[in-house]
Amino acid sequence: MDKKLIDKLVKRENEGTLRSLSFCSGMIDFFSNDYLGYASRPTSTYDGQFSSTGSRLISGNSSIAEECERFLASRFVARAALIFNSGYDANLGFFSSVPQKGDTVVYDAYVHASIRDGIRLSFASTFSFKHNDLEDLRLKLSRATGTIYIAVEGIYSMSGDQAPLLEIVRLAKEYGAYIFLDEAHSAGVLGENGTGLAVELGIAHEFYARLVTFGKAFGTHGACILTSENTRDYLINFAHSFIYTTALPPEQYVRIMEILRDADLETRRLNLHKNCQLLNQKLGIERDENSPILMLGTENRKQLSTISSSLNSAKFAVKPIFHPTVPIECEGIRISMHAFNTADEIDSFARQLIELRPIQS
Repeated sequence: MDKKLIDKLVKRENEGTLRSLSFCSGMIDFFSNDYLGYASRPTSTYDGQFSSTGSRLISGNSSIAEECERFLASRFVARAALIFNSGYDANLGFFSSVPQKGDTVVYDAYVHASIRDGIRLSFASTFSFKHNDLEDLRLKLSRATGTIYIAVEGIYSMSGDQAPLLEIVRLAKEYGAYIFLDEAHSAGVLGENGTGLAVELGIAHEFYARLVTFGKAFGTHGACILTSENTRDYLINFAHSFIYTTALPPEQYVRIMEILRDADLETRRLNLHKNCQLLNQKLGIERDENSPILMLGTENRKQLSTISSSLNSAKFAVKPIFHPTVPIECEGIRISMHAFNTADEIDSFARQLIELRPIQS
């Protein structure tokens, strides 16, 4: 192994930010993206083929895959849907193929790494704007050339706050820009039956494309891009992360539709909101957004590691989040709330946090 690579590992270890794989068996879940609690729900009996056998363009397409896409387009108020194997693949495929040389992508500084990686693979120019800062977004839009794409998230995966979508839509119209909305953490959480923030606000038609993932609130796997028929055809022809990969197995499409049709989904979603509000109340935090994500900062990395270890010892599953996953000044403990967390669990968890005194970010 090249010494330069070893040196990078050693540097991370010395900084206290070296990543390693672990699991939290037998702990109370305050860290997963299983917001509605569907991850442990079994799929009904499936007696079909268990492997897709190839990419969608070769042997991996099926009537159930296309039925699922039509269902998703209808459910999320879109003209068409295209399923990818994951949210990462979907963002990578879109941003590496749609923006062209001479175009500009203007993205929120907090967008997911998959969007950033996709942009790097394109030939477009890029500007980041300060997180949720509309004046900075306007400034960057004024400097953009060619076709302009704006990339934002519904609920940001680490900070847990919402994008000011109504204002962003107004700016996009002013500058003739297309908006890509990543709803990975807002689908399932916001909007009736988990249809997301854009549908909740009644502006789903204002977006060039939206991303919905199924590996978070919906407790399964895969993702889809909601867009026009023409853009769907374009992605089928030019998005490498769709073209050159084995498709999801047919059973997965069945599971996606089963969960989204579950009669209990809305009850779970509202119970999640109740639990979010209960935790905020217990911690003395004032925020109106029903976000399942709460980031609590600490004074330094040593304290961050100590607090997360103390919570783990008390059987609360949490993980510290370090740079480069988040900016250095945003490092902290990422808390995820769920529909299945009990009032007693939330109370005990809040008491432990108050005793350890992390800082609200």
